Amino acid sequence: MLVKLVTGAAGFIGSNLVASLEKLGGEIAVCDRFDHSAKIKNLNKRTPAHHVRPDELFKFLDDHPNEIDTIYLLGAISSTTETQVKLITKVNVELPIQIWNWCRDNGVRLIYASSAATYGDGSLGFIDNSSMEELRNLKPLNAYGCSKNQFDIWVAEQVHARGGTPPQWVGLKFFNVYGPNEYHKGQQMSVVAQVYTQISKTGRARLFKSHHPDFEDGGQLRDFIWVGDCINVMRWFDENPKVSGLFNCGTGQARSFLDLTAVVFDAMGKKSSIDYIPTPKHIRDKYQYFTEANMEKLRSVGYFNEFTSLEDGVKRYVTEYLMSEDGYV
Repeated sequence: MLVKLVTGAAGFIGSNLVASLEKLGGEIAVCDRFDHSAKIKNLNKRTPAHHVRPDELFKFLDDHPNEIDTIYLLGAISSTTETQVKLITKVNVELPIQIWNWCRDNGVRLIYASSAATYGDGSLGFIDNSSMEELRNLKPLNAYGCSKNQFDIWVAEQVHARGGTPPQWVGLKFFNVYGPNEYHKGQQMSVVAQVYTQISKTGRARLFKSHHPDFEDGGQLRDFIWVGDCINVMRWFDENPKVSGLFNCGTGQARSFLDLTAVVFDAMGKKSSIDYIPTPKHIRDKYQYFTEANMEKLRSVGYFNEFTSLEDGVKRYVTEYLMSEDGYV
């Protein structure tokens, strides 16, 4: 029986993917560090066939070269405030290159996580062009975004040079993902989870003031996407192995923080009450005021599923997970 291997399996998107794959049956291998008490709760309900530590990954792969069907490369240093460039390069660039090469040499499909952070301030748009020239023109605002773009460029170089690729390769530029199993991320949790916590404790929400003349306080815009939609996209690619490329993974519709916060208050049955605080100075010049995925490329290859509306996704997250005793998928 062929194995689906998920790296970063105890993380947010990874654990949601494992839960979805488990419903399909078949063998699943999960790769992550299993000594993080908060993250490991994300897998408490799962029964994968294999648990693999990151330092044992290539031994596991070499021991099962003919059994691996697809590698979902979701493990990464995902903090947008991480400043250790050497470390983030090792984890987010050098390791993915090794995994790509192994997939190429062993005929294994690869689906990996890129990020909307590669687009920087969005001044060049949010079109998922995978040419080396277009990718090199992007100017991410932090080390995380730079590392993701660096790997995207390396992939484009491989494709251009016709030096060999995995039988299927897919990079997904995830936009602002929200949903259950993100609780270990602390300040990197989605705005939904953070606002919910604030309202639960104080009855009020806190949003950043705008330091941009074109945006009102709370009017900053993001392409918020329900985690279940991200899983559906990955599953679709797994079911369509002839499709490869670099694709946006958002909804194609930007919404404001005010919109999102209003849905959280409504789902909790509370009256809206918001305080505006200054955006911290250390991120103020790197702050994105607008993101919106161009989804034409994904639609052009045949993905026609509808994306969950902000209202439906946030309400579901709040009522079915954040307000429940368990909260995990």
